[in-house]
Amino acid sequence: MLEVAEALATVLSHTKPLKTEVAALTTAALGQVLAVDILADLDSPPFAKVLRDGYAVRAADCAAPGAPLKVIEEVPAGKVPTKPVGAGDATRIFTGAPIPDGADAVVMQEDTRRAGDVVTITDSAVKPRQWVFAQGTEMKAGAVVLKAGTPINPAAFGVLASVGKTAVPAFPFPRVGVIATGDELIEANMKPKPGQIRNSNGPMLTALTVRGGGLPRYLGIARDDRAITRSLVAEGLEVSDVVLLCGGVSVGDYDLVPQVLTDLGVTTHFRQVLVKPGKPLLFGTGPKGQLVFGLPGNPASSFVGFELFVRPAIRILGGHAEPGPRTITLPTAEGIAESNDRPTYRPAQLVQGATGWTVRILPWGGAPDLAGLQPADALVALPAGDTRADPGTPVSVVLL
Repeated sequence: MLEVAEALATVLSHTKPLKTEVAALTTAALGQVLAVDILADLDSPPFAKVLRDGYAVRAADCAAPGAPLKVIEEVPAGKVPTKPVGAGDATRIFTGAPIPDGADAVVMQEDTRRAGDVVTITDSAVKPRQWVFAQGTEMKAGAVVLKAGTPINPAAFGVLASVGKTAVPAFPFPRVGVIATGDELIEANMKPKPGQIRNSNGPMLTALTVRGGGLPRYLGIARDDRAITRSLVAEGLEVSDVVLLCGGVSVGDYDLVPQVLTDLGVTTHFRQVLVKPGKPLLFGTGPKGQLVFGLPGNPASSFVGFELFVRPAIRILGGHAEPGPRTITLPTAEGIAESNDRPTYRPAQLVQGATGWTVRILPWGGAPDLAGLQPADALVALPAGDTRADPGTPVSVVLL
């Protein structure tokens, strides 16, 4: 039985980024990871531009406050000045317009008085370059503006547009097939008969996949029948980079998944992890390098297994440099008194207080308690054995 760190290392040793694709820069690419450096094709801004509505002047002409200047031209954004600013001149200028030749500063309109074609500067401290955004301040032509490995977030969309990119090489979102198992399961739109329960793992894992950066494909419920299970797993291996099965991976008479995987050419690398919840957790690789996870049937166990092992694999497949899980240390909001036979990941909430962030362990009924897990935005990692901690004690926290 592997410890969590050893199991994660095994998963990541079999995980490599997917082959890149050319991604059109629509919102469908939000969250994909750039596969190449992106260079600026032009300086930005491409000219020295004005940052405030006002008057373009020579700073030297404004050394004595109250000096009148002749307004020679008006230049809105989108237009180009046609007259240079000479001694005693000023150009009426608007935010975003190029600063005229000869001018080296902009005086805000609030610091002026205008009468006809004469403007009086009331600012007594005009300095060269004030309210002027110099050419190339944001980026220089040929410079790297986004490095390979950068996730395409909303700001990156703007940067890419500013350098003329409408499509870029990027890592695709990993395709994730989701299969629930068990004769007791029915879909959410059905009314359970005696002995049946609605399938919560399928929708939960589908949503976790999206949040983790994958493209889910729900393949349905595999009944406790070898042929049906084999058919769904074979489909998953055909259409997915990652196959997630929940349930059927333990050692009971109806736990058919391990043998079906072997029959389909999946190599199993481990079947148990020293963790609570979620000890019966299988990881294998398919004949084409597909990643296969057999998660426990209890929903909280499946959730924790996904966060600790599946999400990091999806991130690496998708081109992220850091797999996670993201772990920080925070003080506890309340005391802890627990005894656990294995390292345990308890649902928790981050709490912001006057002195900073703390973490509070949530009331929870164990591996079957999905409703108790729902408010969690973190997991507190507790060691095996007795844990006795006062409020304010630092603990390890996995961020969700």
